[in-house]
Amino acid sequence: MRTTLKLAAIVALVAASASTPAAERLVPTSIGPTLQSIGPLAFGPDGTLYAGDRQAATIFALDLGAQAASPTAGTKDITNIDTTIASMLGVGAADISIADIAVHPRSRNTFIAVMRGQGPAAQPALLRVDGAGKIDLVAMDTVKFTSVAIPNPAQGQARNNAITDVAFANGRVWVAGLSNEEFASKLWSVAYPFTTADAGASVEIFHGNHNAIETRSPIMSFVPYMVGNQPHIIGGYTCTPLVKFAIDSLKTGDKVRGTTIAELGAGNRPIDMVLYKKDGQEFLLMANTSRGVMKIPTAGFASATPITDRVGGTAGVPFETVASLTGIEQLDLLDSMKAMVIAKIGASRNLQAVILP
Repeated sequence: MRTTLKLAAIVALVAASASTPAAERLVPTSIGPTLQSIGPLAFGPDGTLYAGDRQAATIFALDLGAQAASPTAGTKDITNIDTTIASMLGVGAADISIADIAVHPRSRNTFIAVMRGQGPAAQPALLRVDGAGKIDLVAMDTVKFTSVAIPNPAQGQARNNAITDVAFANGRVWVAGLSNEEFASKLWSVAYPFTTADAGASVEIFHGNHNAIETRSPIMSFVPYMVGNQPHIIGGYTCTPLVKFAIDSLKTGDKVRGTTIAELGAGNRPIDMVLYKKDGQEFLLMANTSRGVMKIPTAGFASATPITDRVGGTAGVPFETVASLTGIEQLDLLDSMKAMVIAKIGASRNLQAVILP
């Protein structure tokens, strides 16, 4: 039987619009969320933390309350963050894995999702790092929360991809992952406050490096983004197509083919994506498992010629690999000038702020 861990956070439902007055928000009454796993993470603009539990195929909404901020705003760099967290949790560094990081939109403290232990006995934990470098384990009792289960999730070995990424936009929680259906790759859009998740849209792509239509490869990382004044999901896939989906096309129960706008190279998996502006231009910054961190101008997303034929190597919208950013395993925006990353340097992992390139 899988060991579970209660994560601390005080959870409040926000209305479907981020601008909804606090007096109109629903107040959850459930106490003590029990998560089987944790990660990915995403903050809403009001500070609600959305946490994906892949093993339970469930999205939890957590209002961190007083734990959202320490007396010291921001996040201080910490070397050997993995060793430090492991010591706090009573295990060796090899017995933890950092599943994701997310920066709180107001306190700028960084929250780290960690799995402690190996295999089915692994337990989830959530930690906060503040501007003084203090690390706190988010309390595990007296928490209020709401949650929604993802229908018909992937089973067996594919279960770890039941939820691959989570984002909040325009009053809805967007979830990518795999279902247990023939057309397995899914995008779900769940209105918040939660009720139930619908069947989602099955999404397929043309993969230029494979010269094939793919229906069972999940979106590994994505961002909601306006393309030509129309809301889209920009998604990154393993091996490494970059694809846009018009949100208007993502109807529940439908099969939707995205538009492949780039092939970024084989033998690679996207980890995290963030959007930022610099020198009057907007960029997508994407961390990858084996091809470094890519800086991709968004100006060409609307006019990009769809990739519909075989591609050897790279093609489509231009990008550059950021030579100064190596070993990046997790990534989130800290502010308009910096990102927080988990960077593997040698055998250790460091939490550090880096200048946006």
